[in-house]
Amino acid sequence: MNLKYGLDDRPPVGQMPAYALQWFVLAVAVVATSTFVATGSEAEKMFFSQKMFAVTGITTIIQILWGHRMPLVVGPAAVLLVGVITSLRAEADVDAIYSSIICGGVAVTLLGALGALRRLGRLFTPRIVVVILMLIAFTLAPTISGLVFTPAAGTDSPHTFGLLFALMATPAMVVANRMLRGVWKSLTIPVALVVGSAIYYMLYPTAIVVESDYSQVSLFIDRFVFDPGLVLAFILCYTALLINDIGSIESLGAMLQADRMPSRLRRGVCITGAMNIVAGSLGVLGPVNYSMSPGVIASSSCASRHALLPAAVGLILCALSPHLIWLLSHIPNPVIGSVLLYLMGTQLAASFDMMRSTGAAATFGDALTLSIPIMIALLCTSLPAAAVPEIIRPLIGNGFAMGVIAVMLMEHLFNRPQKG
Repeated sequence: MNLKYGLDDRPPVGQMPAYALQWFVLAVAVVATSTFVATGSEAEKMFFSQKMFAVTGITTIIQILWGHRMPLVVGPAAVLLVGVITSLRAEADVDAIYSSIICGGVAVTLLGALGALRRLGRLFTPRIVVVILMLIAFTLAPTISGLVFTPAAGTDSPHTFGLLFALMATPAMVVANRMLRGVWKSLTIPVALVVGSAIYYMLYPTAIVVESDYSQVSLFIDRFVFDPGLVLAFILCYTALLINDIGSIESLGAMLQADRMPSRLRRGVCITGAMNIVAGSLGVLGPVNYSMSPGVIASSSCASRHALLPAAVGLILCALSPHLIWLLSHIPNPVIGSVLLYLMGTQLAASFDMMRSTGAAATFGDALTLSIPIMIALLCTSLPAAAVPEIIRPLIGNGFAMGVIAVMLMEHLFNRPQKG
């Protein structure tokens, strides 16, 4: 690939803002679509958003300067979003949820530090990866439905705006993704968030009330709670996070033909794990490296890691502004739901494409390995909390985790592919 600026090049001062802006907009969109998972009072929800923006910005800086040292977008992990949502649905303790994120971060850090990434990768066959990609989309479906059909401000009827917006916005994003080229392609989601929010607030005006008193809001979780079932559920979520992190780093490294890739991968994964420990301690979603960076680099011909530093600083500055955080964290739920609907559609498309390219479902037996775990995941996602004993509820009630367990057992034990 012909690049104007390579990994370690520094664009001129006059050009740096333009390159940094595209990274900043993408990072803001990634973080903003995850803040709805916050619980508690308005002040606590806003503080959650501030902490998440700060963690994302700090993680980006550390990765760029000392980690994988490549231009990769960092943001809250979608698979942890799934884990938190399903755990809350199973009535798990909030401190236990984020304590489990700490434990997952420790596991990822140790795997990276001990050089076990290559050996671990042998367990994850194409069929297992395909199912994991599908599970993220399927287990988020109830949450997407709840967001799309959130009651509009001042009304008890949620369906009109959310449904109409989802039916119009999702095809529009598909068309935009198909027609746009270059940097404009990467702006599809940010533009959808801005336009959707503007339309929503024109129809349903809302007074701006910024909670600025955080004296009663703790920076860290109140206590560390070790729940074995919940920890196991999140460890399984972290298998998907690890696959995502490794894939993002390896794919960009191959695209840019970066040197010393084993070292970059080890450092990048270790920092991802360490910052997940920090995020769990703060009571927010842990970060991961996203795989959307190659499109931005291809469109701008700029692979300079230094262009992400101003964007990362911008995220940290966002965290210091309550008014700006209010705007970013008050993107209407139907708009977030519609964007997630599109994103999970692309997630399923990626899984179907991988299934085709790898021949993961070449036989009926192969297809059964894909289908049974998905059905088990959907069953567990819809289980009433009272139907599951409390001691195993955090695990059994987590559809994603149960799906991962099922596909691992199907692939390596119950339905192993026949040789020859």
